[in-house]
Amino acid sequence: MDALCRAEPRSRRPAAASASPLPWARFSAWLDCVCVVTFDLELGQAMELVYPYDFRLTEKEVITIFFLSFSLVLKILSSNDGGFLTVCFCLLQKTSICYLSFPDSYSGGLGDTQFSFRLRQSGGQRTTHYEDDGEYNREAPLMLQRESAHYFGYVYFRQVKDSSMKRGYFQKSLVLVSRLPYVNLFQSLLQLIAPEYFDKLEPCLEAVCNEIDQWPPPVPGQTLNLPVMGVVIQVRIPSRVDKPGSSPVKQFNQENLLPAPLVLPSIHELDLFRCFQPVLIHIQMLWELMLLGEPIVVMAPSPTVSSEMVLALTSCLAPLRYCCDYRPYFTIHDSEFKEYTTRTQAPPNIVVGVTNPFFIKTLQHWPHILRVGELRMSGDLPKQVKVKKLAKLKTLDTKPGIYTSYKTFLHKDKTLIKRLLKGIQRKRPSEVQSALLRRHLLELTQSFIIPLEHYIASLMPLQRAITPWKNPPQIRPFRQEDFMKTLEHAGPQLTCVLKGDWLGLYRRFFKSPNFDGWYRQRHKEMTQKLEALHLEAICEANIVAWMKDKSEVEIVDLVLKLREKLVRARCQHLPVKEETLQRVGLYIETIIGSLPEDLQTVLHHH
Repeated sequence: MDALCRAEPRSRRPAAASASPLPWARFSAWLDCVCVVTFDLELGQAMELVYPYDFRLTEKEVITIFFLSFSLVLKILSSNDGGFLTVCFCLLQKTSICYLSFPDSYSGGLGDTQFSFRLRQSGGQRTTHYEDDGEYNREAPLMLQRESAHYFGYVYFRQVKDSSMKRGYFQKSLVLVSRLPYVNLFQSLLQLIAPEYFDKLEPCLEAVCNEIDQWPPPVPGQTLNLPVMGVVIQVRIPSRVDKPGSSPVKQFNQENLLPAPLVLPSIHELDLFRCFQPVLIHIQMLWELMLLGEPIVVMAPSPTVSSEMVLALTSCLAPLRYCCDYRPYFTIHDSEFKEYTTRTQAPPNIVVGVTNPFFIKTLQHWPHILRVGELRMSGDLPKQVKVKKLAKLKTLDTKPGIYTSYKTFLHKDKTLIKRLLKGIQRKRPSEVQSALLRRHLLELTQSFIIPLEHYIASLMPLQRAITPWKNPPQIRPFRQEDFMKTLEHAGPQLTCVLKGDWLGLYRRFFKSPNFDGWYRQRHKEMTQKLEALHLEAICEANIVAWMKDKSEVEIVDLVLKLREKLVRARCQHLPVKEETLQRVGLYIETIIGSLPEDLQTVLHHH
């Protein structure tokens, strides 16, 4: 483990960023750390550098990052020296961030590679320089919330011939580690800083980190200018109140920015048309599999294709949140390898992207396997993969295809394919094709979810049933059969032209983690709304009149309950106006003032 500890935390902090009230506070609003991972033939895996210096990764996370950002060297080195395989065998006994930082591919390709990964945090709750009270997650869309239990890793890997190196190759990865799923922003940032870093090394990286430490925090709804290395990146942070499918970032104040900013249309949206090009005629099936939270393996020739396909799949349910686990890039060294490959229990609800042919054998019991080749844009409709039986999945020389026995509930949308094909013939830009595809998926998801939203809204108690001096009424339970009865007159057929077994799709959806996640979120929001309405009812009541015929015990009990409500409203950030909360506070003081002095003293010190 000596090599892993080469980047020991240091006490020093570059002076340039000392303006922040807390060291690295602004930096930590965007990134947890920046890692440099290298392969040293004598020392084995090596975390060469970690910024900020005092950021602590567990040993498990360090090893995982290493292998996820660095495994492309396997073919080149194993072909030259069997001793390397012995090193790898020793590393297999450990699991963690280093694994994910190198492509686990046998292509042996040279050049630069970019991809993403996601890994589970180990070692319990982690302290951070960034003091977030949850405001970002309350205002951000559900799919862009800051993760609490997982890290995202954004990798820029370089492998080139270098005669000065003992093995003749330069192999290094620059990794941005964050809890934010801003794949477009962070991959664009890497394109700017990684080539420069590989030339100028640590001083360049230190300067970049200091620049990021001057960025304003990501605030949903705001358009931000983010300066780095002489370039200004302009982005808009999406907000929960944005209309789904609304236009991307609007340029502003550019006349004052020289040079002109690099405007990113989206911080997170991928080129869906490019990602889905080999499976366009099966987009309906893939959407259903994601909606139902089915276990899916994406087998790809490179980490780039693997991670982009997995992220594209998880995004196709927007604005519905994908509530299952997903790993854009997964290797045999990952700590969850045994958990995902065991045959003693059903595969978990997860989408995993892999590149190692070894997974064809270890995951062949999974119900849905998507095998894709390299993504290449051409002037014609790309060759579409076929749906094949799982029995045809061969360990060697497996052809691209969707290996599954799944039968779709809905029919294919031939109109969409015709529109995309016409766009190809007219040489329509890829971003326009992606917008068409994203709009189709959005409308499909909305057609499915709107009947559920209407039904769950009907479970909310009427506002006139909320009285100030009684606990708010309960939300009525969700009854699946009652919901199904509403579909005849208010089902998805009102907004979607697709035919098929919608009832069967809903019944399967009720068994999925996505339904559970959606229901829990909506029930939480409705409960908070009830609490807010109850507080407003209390503010509109005549408390003095209520107290006339009440005993001291009842009055004291009311004080304690109102205080509890006030604390809960502030801690949970209930949708209540500040003036309402202030009025409740005044009511509490009024009630206490009506009591004997000894009780007043007790309550004031309570």
